[in-house]
Amino acid sequence: MSRFTEGFAWGPDEPLPRVTAIETAVPPHRYRQEDIMAALARTTLMESRTGILMLRKIQANAGVATRHFALPLERLIELDDFTENNRLWHDAALELGERALTGALRAAGVEPGEVDAVISTTVTGLAVPSLEARLAHRVGLRPDVTRIPLFGYGCAGGAAGLARLNDYLRAHPDRVAVLLAVELCSLAYQMQDTSMANIVAGSLFGDGAAAVVAVGGHRGAEAVAAGPQLVDSRSRLVPDSEEVLGWDIGSHGFRILLAPEVPTLTEEHLPKAVHDFLGTYDLLPGQVGSWIVHGGGPKVLTAVERSFDLPPAALEPTRRSLSERGNLSSVSVLDVLHTTMRTPPRPGTPGLVAAMGPGFAIELALVRW
Repeated sequence: MSRFTEGFAWGPDEPLPRVTAIETAVPPHRYRQEDIMAALARTTLMESRTGILMLRKIQANAGVATRHFALPLERLIELDDFTENNRLWHDAALELGERALTGALRAAGVEPGEVDAVISTTVTGLAVPSLEARLAHRVGLRPDVTRIPLFGYGCAGGAAGLARLNDYLRAHPDRVAVLLAVELCSLAYQMQDTSMANIVAGSLFGDGAAAVVAVGGHRGAEAVAAGPQLVDSRSRLVPDSEEVLGWDIGSHGFRILLAPEVPTLTEEHLPKAVHDFLGTYDLLPGQVGSWIVHGGGPKVLTAVERSFDLPPAALEPTRRSLSERGNLSSVSVLDVLHTTMRTPPRPGTPGLVAAMGPGFAIELALVRW
């Protein structure tokens, strides 16, 4: 999987921010893919024979076996009001976010009052004050905690959030920061939208949350549990691609924009973005020992594999996350990073976090194990 060899030194010599713990959380309602698709056939497609045949083909190609939802499936298919959906999202997001955040802090051996900054990312609901503000007093964060809420990154939010963690902790190497990602995709699904984009989304997306605890380079030696160092990040926006991926927001709620060109755009633009980024550190894709890639869907993952001539094992953690939980939007890449931390590569190995989202945007983060 990697041409990385012992003794190969790369990257900055100074102490770097380090991930110390990740915790993921999913709602209790777990369903098999076939049961979800049967519910969509009854609601979105109204038992249309043509639609059912289309659903079966989509189901066979989605790479998803099970997903978790914030509400029971029978309740979800009855929802048709944006105000009610967003209220349900708010309540469930706080509960799931609190579980992930407190679990990550506990695993890192960090007290809530030690947290200096909290970054949050979500794209499946709206809250003002934002989620991290509503959770601050609930979990015991300090009143002077720095808050950095992100909205609109979509599936790229996990990678972008790691980048902002790195930015903050490079500027404040004596501090502690956390990233919280919460996505309840089921509560954004449009039951009456018969478009192909919506049906594909209904076959892929699930609900979940993740929290990442990281410390500045001057505090790395204090870490109870040690994950990778955060080295650097890059962003790339593809011109004239704003309508490829995102939301059409209106009184109906969040109607998905999901063009079939996403895998093609990935294959066209990701290789240059990655080569340019790795080249900054005299690295090549073959030297990357862990590929922490967002589980956008089987076609996107195949495009990534083809772009870098990766063996099947390279994206196995991503494909497993997609199969067991579906596409969790910003949470997915953090779920994959969490899995990779359980059996990390050798110390010093380069790792690449990659996610694509609305923009069309590519977000990359370079880590060192």
